[in-house]
Amino acid sequence: MAKKTDELRWLYMELYGNDSMFFELCDQLHRFYEERSSTLKALDQKREADPGWYKKNDMLGMMFYIDNFAGNMKGVESKLDYLEKNNVNYIHLMPFLDTPKGRSDGGYAVADFRKVQENLGTMDDLEALAGACHKKGISLCMDFVMNHTSEDHEWAKKARQGDGEYMSRYFFYDNPYIPSLYEKTVPQVFPTTAPGNFTWLPEIGHYVMTTFYPYQWDLNYGNPRVFNEMMYNFLFLANKGIDVIRIDAVPYIWKELNTPCRNLPQVHTIVRMMRLISEIVCPGVILLGEVVMEPEKVVPYFGTVEKPECHMLYNVTTMATTWHTVATRDVRLLKKQLDIVNSLPKDYVFLNYLRCHDDIGWGLDYATLQQEGIEERSHKKYLNDYFQGFVGESNSRGVLYNEDPVTGDARFCGTTASMCGIEKAGFEKNKTAMEKAIQMDVMLHAYMFMQSGIPVIYSGDEIGQVNDYSYKNDPDKAPDSRYIHRGAMNWDRAAMSGNARTVEGKLNKRLLQLEKIRKTEKAFMTNADTWTVDTWDNSILCIGRYYEGEKIYGLFNFSEYDKTAWINERDGIYKDLITGQEMEAAGVNVPAYGFFWLKKIN
Repeated sequence: MAKKTDELRWLYMELYGNDSMFFELCDQLHRFYEERSSTLKALDQKREADPGWYKKNDMLGMMFYIDNFAGNMKGVESKLDYLEKNNVNYIHLMPFLDTPKGRSDGGYAVADFRKVQENLGTMDDLEALAGACHKKGISLCMDFVMNHTSEDHEWAKKARQGDGEYMSRYFFYDNPYIPSLYEKTVPQVFPTTAPGNFTWLPEIGHYVMTTFYPYQWDLNYGNPRVFNEMMYNFLFLANKGIDVIRIDAVPYIWKELNTPCRNLPQVHTIVRMMRLISEIVCPGVILLGEVVMEPEKVVPYFGTVEKPECHMLYNVTTMATTWHTVATRDVRLLKKQLDIVNSLPKDYVFLNYLRCHDDIGWGLDYATLQQEGIEERSHKKYLNDYFQGFVGESNSRGVLYNEDPVTGDARFCGTTASMCGIEKAGFEKNKTAMEKAIQMDVMLHAYMFMQSGIPVIYSGDEIGQVNDYSYKNDPDKAPDSRYIHRGAMNWDRAAMSGNARTVEGKLNKRLLQLEKIRKTEKAFMTNADTWTVDTWDNSILCIGRYYEGEKIYGLFNFSEYDKTAWINERDGIYKDLITGQEMEAAGVNVPAYGFFWLKKIN
């Protein structure tokens, strides 16, 4: 522990050079440790004894908005049996802290880090939910939005009144000169809906830095008071029983003139200090970094073996490339990206997903695609047209987000089921198309489960929930098309998941089978050896996994036609874990949108 405190002091003094603030931090760390419940301390000890507890092959996540899923926190607690039935043991509660109505950015504009939105419950309810989850072996994840606060936060209100102490917690300028210098080097996050990186406040005659939306004021982590206070919020939430803290918008945390204000070295100092603080006070808590970049560029956020930072990171680019593969029926780019992920150290844990609460941005590897004659602008248009159902014999349905008529850029929104054709087939009452859509949906989940890391499902995907267009009738939601895939959980349809004649039942039964197999086969451990194999057919992806003498190959056909995977693994007999069929892993015929999980048996 002394070693950790020494490193924390060294990093803190390097960044701030402020002894008194460091001693205050240490006093508070001691206080939060003393206040941590004996139950949580016992969980900390258990996890310290098994530091790979979150890397097991039974880890399966689900993310949802509390109100959409079950009304409020007590409602979520009442649905834990449903989650357990679906093999979920890690739940990510989308932002639930106090936020202003109509200016919430989906909950990412926090007005009070120690208050739950009143319609969702209280901090006591959160603590009760965490306790109930722990009894069932379910881990709880929440977002920690540390880059900015809402303009309704207590600090922002005092800053708006001209209080210099609080103005110094943000970036305020009384004339446009410095903001104009920032604008020269800092990219815009939302050029169409929230252009620029500063907002003019006429009532106090100042500009304030707002990288995301005008109502989200960037915090100044150059001020040690900001770091200290945000760490106290972090520990307060950890002590409520949160197991996984998702650090939102990590690369943006540190701002410096004449830089892009992204991925600066000081960001890593701050994340490393957070890791040390959590290891000192609440060692059972793990950090999940939200870093939206390709796998090889997010790696620095894992830190090093000696000085780790985040425990887990999102595999964002692979998700987008998966849908590119669906639209093109060409696995080559996906294979290349998986090779990059698979070449990284096994200690690195990625969260894999097909869909999340956010839009899909087409941040693909265009340098590689260009070698095949695919240009960025035309391909982004093709992908957006495809998933709206306009081109390429597509069965997908969805809408665009943040469309920029100047650059032609746009992102895409839709649920997994709608993107696979379940919505269209249901609307047209086409049974053949529905079987094909369900098959594609299951194949994509089987592929995701085969990736290196932890799979996370967006709630509703387990029953094939489709797009919800009712958001257009809500004036607070209508301007944000992302709400199309954030629809309320349909519990009437969830109740049909036990009926094998329904869409929900057909899909859910097959996903449960995959999840059960994954839990029982040790080759699905997060730290298994993972690689890809050439199939000599651009529509078929082959992933191999090996752990402690057990080997599995996954074959996935991304096209609507029957294909042959020209692999040649003639080292024995393999059994398909889905059907029980035995075969050689050579020249395997894979049906349209079909897949195999082949395990070597002798």
